[in-house]
Amino acid sequence: MRSQIKVLHAGRTIALRSKVSTVSAHQIPLSFRLQQRRNITTDEKPLPESEQPKGPNQDQLPHVSEEAATAGKITGEGGPELDQSSPVQEVLKRSEKSQEKAPKIMQDEFKASSPKGSRSYSTSTPLRAQAMINSESAEVQNQGHIFGLPELPLPSTSHLKHRYDPVVHQVTNLLMQDGKLSKAQRNMAMILERLRTAAPPSSDPRHPLIPGAPPTNHLPLNPILYLTLAIDSVAPLLRIRSQKGAAGGGVALQIPIPLGLRQRRRTAVMWILDAVAKKRTKGSGRTMFAHKVADELIAIVEGRSAVWDRRGGVHRLGVAARANLAFGNRRR
Repeated sequence: MRSQIKVLHAGRTIALRSKVSTVSAHQIPLSFRLQQRRNITTDEKPLPESEQPKGPNQDQLPHVSEEAATAGKITGEGGPELDQSSPVQEVLKRSEKSQEKAPKIMQDEFKASSPKGSRSYSTSTPLRAQAMINSESAEVQNQGHIFGLPELPLPSTSHLKHRYDPVVHQVTNLLMQDGKLSKAQRNMAMILERLRTAAPPSSDPRHPLIPGAPPTNHLPLNPILYLTLAIDSVAPLLRIRSQKGAAGGGVALQIPIPLGLRQRRRTAVMWILDAVAKKRTKGSGRTMFAHKVADELIAIVEGRSAVWDRRGGVHRLGVAARANLAFGNRRR
């Protein structure tokens, strides 16, 4: 008969053994592993050696020079100096076989050996170096100024407070109102810019400019000369002073008085500003006044300005009253 196996009863008689649990290093907490580290060791208790294989750069063989130095100490023959390196030529001189395999340039150097009684170094180098140092020091002492000294006497435009042209400085002060110098300087810059960019003026033979003036088509190239030429051309040579009671019976006497250069220019600028104030405004903005003054200067050069008539009237009155000059001198 077939034997019957009872599974339930057989499970009770089998002895089961539990597997020994192995804990890897990755499962150990980091804090526990840090506590097991030994930071200080002694010769009696060295650090435990790692079970892992050594890396490729660990425990390498010493250098050839170090091996030769160690062997020289053992044999007493003396090895190479580790602090100083030997040239390739000296290494090749020790062995004739090495010289045969050396490059051709080195072989030629070995064949061309120095004659007896000569040496490979020279004592003239320190003397040459000392001579060079002495020559350099002498050159530095005689070098002089890095930048050339200015020519004396200094020109008038080299002074900080008088670096502008006299005409530009005077006209700027006459344009200034209420002490606003920066505004007057801005207007002066706009006037010069307008004169520079405007079309070349055409001269009028009825109102000639001062003698020695350049051609009118060259004036935009030099706006300061343009401004000076326009002002000096309409500047009056004299002014009329009224002397009350000088003619008798309470009648005023017209006496012509000559003017200096700055007085003439000041009178001309004031006439130009009066003519600008009478003109109709063509627009608005900061450039309006400067453009009106520049247009009036261009009109003076072209002979279209009313300032020419005002200058002519003063000169005609002075010619008519030239007989009164003696009275003016007598009063002085």
